[in-house]
Amino acid sequence: MSGHPREGARTSGAAEETATLQEKARRRAMLIRAGIYVFATHLFAGFVLLLFALGDRK
Repeated sequence: MSGHPREGARTSGAAEETATLQEKARRRAMLIRAGIYVFATHLFAGFVLLLFALGDRK
């Protein structure tokens, strides 16, 4: 057993804070990745529409 009764509580609180920060970092990374995917998809769709528009002119 530990010498101080609150020692485990402090460790648990620090672990929870670390887990919360890691979860926020993962969530932020996921949102950035999703934004990049949305931007790239729209860019590709615009390029395809441009190809159709140019192909329709001839």
